[in-house]
Order: sequence, then structure tokens, then C-alpha cells
Amino acid sequence: MTSPWQGILKKIDDYRWEIPQNYKTGMKVPGLVYASEPMLSQIWEEHAIEQIANVAFLPGIVGKSMAMPDIHWGYGFPIGGVAATRISDGVISPGGVGFDINCGTRLLRTNLSVREVQPKIDELLAELFAKIPSGVGGSGNIKLSQPDMDSVMTRGGNWALEKGMGEAEDISLTEECGSLSGANPDRVSPKAKTRGSSQLGTLGSGNHFLEVQVVAEIFDPEVASVFGVQETGQVLFLIHTGSRGLGHQVCTDYVQLLNETVRKYGINLPDRQLACAPLKSEDGQNYLAAMACASNYAWANRQCITQWARDAFMKVFEKGRQDLGMNQIYDVAHNIAKIEEHMVDGKMQNVCVHRKGATRSFPAGRPEIPAIYRKVGQPVIIPGDMGRYSYVAVGTETAMKETFGSTCHGAGRMLSRSLAKKAASVPQLMENLRAQGISVMAGDIDSLAEEAPEAYKDVADVVEVTHKAGIARNIFKTRPLGVIKG
Repeated sequence: MTSPWQGILKKIDDYRWEIPQNYKTGMKVPGLVYASEPMLSQIWEEHAIEQIANVAFLPGIVGKSMAMPDIHWGYGFPIGGVAATRISDGVISPGGVGFDINCGTRLLRTNLSVREVQPKIDELLAELFAKIPSGVGGSGNIKLSQPDMDSVMTRGGNWALEKGMGEAEDISLTEECGSLSGANPDRVSPKAKTRGSSQLGTLGSGNHFLEVQVVAEIFDPEVASVFGVQETGQVLFLIHTGSRGLGHQVCTDYVQLLNETVRKYGINLPDRQLACAPLKSEDGQNYLAAMACASNYAWANRQCITQWARDAFMKVFEKGRQDLGMNQIYDVAHNIAKIEEHMVDGKMQNVCVHRKGATRSFPAGRPEIPAIYRKVGQPVIIPGDMGRYSYVAVGTETAMKETFGSTCHGAGRMLSRSLAKKAASVPQLMENLRAQGISVMAGDIDSLAEEAPEAYKDVADVVEVTHKAGIARNIFKTRPLGVIKG
């Protein structure tokens, strides 16, 4: 039986599929999908191919409009979408960043073994749950004054560090050292600031989570050791959250504003959700400044959570900070747009790289990588669902050449939240996870079914594509012991 995408997508190899530039009149570049053939039917059915093609209409786009194997339908850009635009005549699109600006992951290693942690996992989750607020609209333990709010938005993780949250090494092991330049709080609306003023240090809801996990398999012991992982059975801790209500409101504000900007500049787009502004325009610069504010808030948020997570581990295991060895491996952004230098048409130039549901994947030698990783490459954190496993990979030269140094960011949804709730019973889900040795707590237990493993692609299938396509190289795999969902 012929699949509907056959005859449209051009097979480059087993893991690369091109959307020809003539697929839609007005595409400025071809599209490129990283996927295995079995993935393509679902990608086609949810019209994600259309979104990849639509992104190719953006003024100033260079290279290709790309999609990672965890691609699924999103606002404007697909989630898992990557696109770069020229500074001279290109645009910035909030839909290419997303509503949860700088949603990202932070991974910590420990000296603890699964034998030590498994008997105390419920106690540990309860302590983490008590220290780190979660759930829809949850308020945190920090109430920010207006001056503090502005400082968080400009200084990011450094603000939290100065308030006693974490250690200097955390900042050096964070993308952009936890603070994106160009942030200007004056470009953030009062409503956005109000939404963020009570949410610093909170997990949020939806797919945000905290996970106590154990190293299940090591593929490259030498690089894993550089990352602080020595053996299977070692316990790690993963944080996944972003800029909370602040980032959502920034995106909302600028999508509305830039719909007017599109008309002002006569930009023709196939989807109004791709609202954008020339990078050199006042509106474009204002969005970049506001997005940087939300990005910095997200890094401060994860920095605060890191501190409280360490406190919880110390209390439950009655060990000091040094004995725990709870050091940060890395922190990466998933939803962000950044000005970076890349090879385009045979010469190095600055471009604006949109990564929406995608992770930076820089290879060894890049100056943006922390010094301790510069000989091996940047850690790439790829979380899966709460019932299976996650991966840590490393950036590659192939990613730099093909994807502007980008790769996948996770498993990617297969079912919408509403369909997932219909497909899964919360009591049965909890029972199944417990049978697998996985403890779970949630800020909103009734919505837990939305995050059932069956709602997501198998992350092993996703990382097989990125690994074999060469845009990230797998280093080790983990499995969950305990999960807190927002």
C-alpha cells in the first residue's frame, strides 16, 4: 500500500527526507526531515510536513527548514523545528521559539547508587515535592520585587547564585553561562512581569518534571567519565522546566504585536502563526530583548530548583554536599532563538537560529562549550517519557554542517493531551509504573494521564535517528526511579 507522503518526500538516506522547494509555491528553501521511514506516516497525518514547508516561506531563511525526529504539531513552527535566518534581511518569529521560552533540561550527577536510593525513593520524592512547588500557576517561595524581577531577567542564573542558590560551577556548566545577552526588562509587559513575580523556583505543569534516574547503559565510557558518569547503577537527577507564566505572556504579547508588523512590512506568510519581524527592525529587536529576559528567568528558575533539590537529597540521605557529589553535568535550552556564527554558502556568518523543541548540539572545539567539555563536545540531554528511559548524547561536526548545531530535544508526543486522557486511566497508569519500580507524584494527579508513556514516541527510536544520522552521538542511557510531574 502506498503511503501518502511517497512521491512527495525525497529520500536522501534512511534518516533524511527532503521536502522539495517546489512543494509549495513561495518556499525559499527546501525542507528536511530527520526520521526513520516508520515515523513518516504519523508526521504526515498530523500535518507537520505542512508546517515545515510553511517555515520555508520566512524572509531571509538559509539552508533548509528542518525537523528533528521528535517533531509534532506546534504553534507556527512544528515542535522539533529548526530554522536559521540572515541578519541582513531575515526575520525573528516567536512561533519559532514557542510559548515556554527556554524550556530546558538540567542534569545533575551524584555519588549515590541505585541500591542506596531505591529503598528511600518515596521519601525522597516527598521531600522534593515539599521543597519545589508544582502544578498549574503554582506560586513559589520567592516573591520578587520589581527591581529584583528586572535583575532576574537581566542576570539569569547569576542572580540566583548571588542569592545563595547553587554554586559557581553550575553557571559555567549552563548554556550561555545562564544569561543571554541583550535582555531589556523595559521590553517586557507589566502583565508578563506580574505573572513571573511569584513563580520563580517552581516546576509548573504539563510535561515539566523532576526525575530521579539511574544509569542503565553506557555506550562511550571515556566521554561519560568526562561528564561525571562512571558506571551503571549511578543515580542522576534531571530537571525539566522553563520560564513559566512570564515566558508564555512574552510570547502572547509579541505574537499579537508582530501580526501587525507582518502587515506593515508586507511580509507574505501561509500561516498567521508565523508572525515575525525583520531582525533589524525595532519590533524584531524588542522581541529578542524580551525573549532574552524570559530565557534568563528560566535559567534562574532552574538554578533555584537545583539548590532545593540538593537540600532534599542531603536531608534524606544525611550526607553533606561534597559526599553526595551532586554536581551539575549541563543545562541546555530547548525553546530559544540565538545569534550564532555558522557556515552558510561557504563562509562564516552570523545567523539567527530558531530552535523550537530542539537542542543545541555543538561539537568539540567550539568556544561556547565549557572548557572541561571542549575536547569531547557539548552534552546533549534527551529526556524520554516517565515509563521508559532518557539519553545523554554529545554534539557533532555533522550537526554543525547540517543543522546549525542542533538535534532533537526529547521523545515527542504521539497523542494530544485530550486523547491521552481518554486512552489512559490514572489508577492503572500508577499501578503499571509502580510494577516497573517507578514511583510518581504529581502536582495535578488528575492530569497525569496526559503524560502517560503511550502518549509519547519511544525515545529510543528518536535517538536512533539522531545517532545514525550523525547529528548527535549517544553516550549513555538512563531509566527513571522516581518522577514528579507538574
